[in-house]
Amino acid sequence: MTQELAITLSSELLWLAIKVMAPVLGLTMLVGLIISFFQVITQIQEMTLTFIPKLAIAAFSLIAFGGWMLALLVDYARELIANIPNMF
Repeated sequence: MTQELAITLSSELLWLAIKVMAPVLGLTMLVGLIISFFQVITQIQEMTLTFIPKLAIAAFSLIAFGGWMLALLVDYARELIANIPNMF
């Protein structure tokens, strides 16, 4: 395995990780921001007010986008396994 191949595979893996985690992180950050604005406006400073909705939206996003995430990971793994003979 050459250095170029290792760098290419690492780069593809990092971009795949970003694509897979983007929906969950994006939605939880959006909900956290909305709740933070609500807390600032009402001056309610309870920790569970931010934790529970973010946990719920993370679970929802995993259910909603889980199939797509799994398909991306399976495609990457399938492509990587299929190219093993060409790597060496």
